[in-house]
Amino acid sequence: MGPDRALGFLNQMLWSSLWVAGPVLVAILLVGLVISVFQVTTQIQEMTLSYVPKMIVAGFLLIAIGPWMMGRVTQFATTLYLLIPTLAR
Repeated sequence: MGPDRALGFLNQMLWSSLWVAGPVLVAILLVGLVISVFQVTTQIQEMTLSYVPKMIVAGFLLIAIGPWMMGRVTQFATTLYLLIPTLAR
C-alpha cells in the first residue's frame, strides 16, 4: 500500500466523520448561539441555562439520526474490511 492510497483512506475517514458528527455539532452550535443572545439580552448569567438545552438537543438528535449515523460508520468500516485482501498487492 502506497502513501497515496493511505492518504485516500484518511481523506475518506475525515469526510465520513464530518458527515456523521456535523449535524449534531451544527445543531448544538445554533442552540448555543440562540441561548447566548438570550442571555445577553436578559442579562441572565446562569450556567445551566446554556448546558441543559444543548444536552437535550444533542440527545434528541442522537436518538433521531443515530441509526443513520451508525449505518454510515458501519458502511465505512465494512468497505475498509473488504479492502484488506487487496492491500497486500
